[in-house]
Amino acid sequence: MAERPEDLNLPMSIVTRIVRDALPDGVNVSKEARAAMAKTASVFVLYTTSCANNIAMKGKRKTVTGADVISAMQEMEFESFVDSLSGSLEQFRQVKSKKESAKSKRETSKDKTSEASEDADNEMTEETELYEYEEEDMQEEEEEEEA
Repeated sequence: MAERPEDLNLPMSIVTRIVRDALPDGVNVSKEARAAMAKTASVFVLYTTSCANNIAMKGKRKTVTGADVISAMQEMEFESFVDSLSGSLEQFRQVKSKKESAKSKRETSKDKTSEASEDADNEMTEETELYEYEEEDMQEEEEEEEA
């Protein structure tokens, strides 16, 4: 948990960037207004997190999910955010799924490559052992002929 209340505030650089992107060019925002927006955003995030955590606890879970956050928005009467949040959550899941399948494919190809490498190593080891065995046989035969 945070040691000081200020530790829970969003970084001013992030707040400044969001405000700058949301407003038309040429509009200036005072430092005091940016600080108020940062504090407001922090309180909103903390309240949303608390509500989502309560929903997760009611479901006897320790992990807050995206569905919990969406339910928290409805509980806090921010229904206007629900559609866009649901769309963003679905988009996130699709991107995550694509990344996981790409990672799985890479690991599968690495496994195949390493299996092929291991097979080649095993073949070389077997050939080396066979060669050494044949050499021993030849040496024994030569020793028998000399004797």
